[in-house]
Amino acid sequence: MKYVLSLFLLLSAATGYAQHTIVESLETRQAGEGTVTVHEESYITSLIGLRHTGGAAQKTLKARGFRIQVYAGNNSRVARNEAQRIADKVKETFPEMPVYTYFQPPRWLCRVGDFKSIEEAHVAMRKLKGSGEFKEAAIVREQINIPIE
Repeated sequence: MKYVLSLFLLLSAATGYAQHTIVESLETRQAGEGTVTVHEESYITSLIGLRHTGGAAQKTLKARGFRIQVYAGNNSRVARNEAQRIADKVKETFPEMPVYTYFQPPRWLCRVGDFKSIEEAHVAMRKLKGSGEFKEAAIVREQINIPIE
């Protein structure tokens, strides 16, 4: 029973559709229904409804979308430095575009943007290629960050 309730709590916290937390909804007394009492640690209550994306300053959702790959190297230190150099160049040329540099075995990657549609990605890719600096840019499908306002 604990596992079912825990799973239910986690799933309801992930969806975030209800106005009240799942615990509040379960403990609300309704005419003709039984009474439910939930006992949990206080830190669990504080976590319900929160989504962690790593950044404390801005809340984001993760979704499937598109990014533009501007560099793909191998697993060497030189490739890491090159990926970072290209990321810095993108940030300098297009400061409004988010840049992601990371190691995805077996290579270093530098990808740009968080685009919900392939059309948005095409527009941005044309800008990148039009600058003359990023001729090898290509659109890739990837998990993106959508800011919550």
